[in-house]
Amino acid sequence: MSAAADYVIIGAGSAGCAMAYRLAEAGKKVLVIEHGGTDAGPFIQMPAALSYPMNMAMYDWGFHTEPEPHLGGRQLATPRGKVIGGSSSVNGMIYVRGHARDYDHWAESGAAGWAYADVLPYFKRMEHWHSGGHGGDKNWRGKNGPLHVTRGPRTNPLTRAFVEAGRQAGYPVTGDYNGQQQEGFGPFDATIWKGRRWSAANAYLRPAMKTGNCTVIRAFARRVVIEDGRATGVEVARGGKIEVIEAGREVIVAASSINSPKILMLSGIGPAAHLKEHGIEVVADRPGVGQNLQDHLELYIQQAATKPVSLFKYWNLWSKAIIGARWLFTKTGLGASNQFESAAFVRSKAGVEYPDIQYHFLPIAIRYDGQAAAEGHGFQAHVGPMRSASRGAITLRSGDPKDAPKILFNYMSEASDWEDFRTCIRLTREIFGQEAFSPYRGKEIQPGIDCQSDDALDEFIRAHVESAYHPCGTCKMGAASDKMAVVDPECRVIGVDGLRVADSSIFPRITNGNLNAPSIMTGEKAADHILGRDMLSPSNDEPWINPNWKTSQR
Repeated sequence: MSAAADYVIIGAGSAGCAMAYRLAEAGKKVLVIEHGGTDAGPFIQMPAALSYPMNMAMYDWGFHTEPEPHLGGRQLATPRGKVIGGSSSVNGMIYVRGHARDYDHWAESGAAGWAYADVLPYFKRMEHWHSGGHGGDKNWRGKNGPLHVTRGPRTNPLTRAFVEAGRQAGYPVTGDYNGQQQEGFGPFDATIWKGRRWSAANAYLRPAMKTGNCTVIRAFARRVVIEDGRATGVEVARGGKIEVIEAGREVIVAASSINSPKILMLSGIGPAAHLKEHGIEVVADRPGVGQNLQDHLELYIQQAATKPVSLFKYWNLWSKAIIGARWLFTKTGLGASNQFESAAFVRSKAGVEYPDIQYHFLPIAIRYDGQAAAEGHGFQAHVGPMRSASRGAITLRSGDPKDAPKILFNYMSEASDWEDFRTCIRLTREIFGQEAFSPYRGKEIQPGIDCQSDDALDEFIRAHVESAYHPCGTCKMGAASDKMAVVDPECRVIGVDGLRVADSSIFPRITNGNLNAPSIMTGEKAADHILGRDMLSPSNDEPWINPNWKTSQR
């Protein structure tokens, strides 16, 4: 059987689409295996409808955690995109590069060549940034990349009040948290273009397919076929049959931080004792596969509004129909924004060098599943710590590829997590208490004004904390000598030839903010490693670090 392509990529997600595009552009034959189907349809393409696709079985893998021991045994939803574009087709479209120091930490921990100076040129290469007249320094941003990044209109008075309240509380204001200065309050960036979700499928996969060098097949990847220590293809289930798709040069796993370690383990790469327990022959004993699982947790701090300025006035079938119709015909109006238009990154205390708390502000009091607060008009901040010390793991439930893996984040297992979340709540109350919110501020809906003591806050946190859906870290990138590393700094699986992993699973440590941008960057940079090219020249741009960080919280 001749090879189906030079490169076989498992997963048409954020990193997979970027690699498919760059490899196809270079004239290589690429075959992408995707279990999910089409991303056509208004629920995915309309930014304001973002709460729908991640709750639809047709677009989501439907994963849940095991009972989380430190959250009273709650099982949290872990949505992952099962569709062309992967999670970039079901996410909140928020675009955050991460902080410069996140990548410097990667390099220091063994991912040589992935410091901020090394990755910034890739962020610039992938972006086509539009400031929309809301500030920022274009020299820090990309101008010609496939990924359009825009800003919402920011016309809602609450959206502006949030940034002003941050300034009044003594925090910096930043014109572009993705530019030189992340720390502070300012406008959000989003992967939205001409009123549509600009997913990795729209930005990368469709152009890749137009080259004639990239084919996408719908199939379920069961495992990587490894012969004499080399990956030669992928075993898939398609149309009721099991077949092998052969790769001429390499197999690249880009199946998410949940599915990538699962596929490696089913292929015989992982902790030897765990594989043997499930009757899997060990090809490479890599104890780090599935370990180092990380995520961001967040709380919604909700406040009632005394004036009808929030988006609640549109929270009825008639208004939704009008917004939907306008979007369908013109791609404008409220349907064209994800409604996350103001952001903040702040430090929790003096002595923290760079931001470790993120805010998403929303001019309505609502949950991700679309349930509005009973109080009607309101606003909320999603807030959570960026660098939790807690670590979890992905393990096999069985040796059957059809079984979902066991997901245990081990959320809130460190005392520092509780301290950080209490700080998040108290800082948010202070921001909402500023003069900028005085014309609108009603009662606190959640946690509620009676919730003040550490114990009361902890009880609230345990019951209400939710995943921000940023899992990563389960196939850690590091030095080949690091026994817990799964891939080397060129994304090659240590101990197996012809096999790479490139997606959020290779992050040594979680980055600040939402993970879509770093995942796409990983695909972009990995493509150059795969092609054997020289890396883009490192950047000399120096990020802004608060000069008073040692002595001051803001």
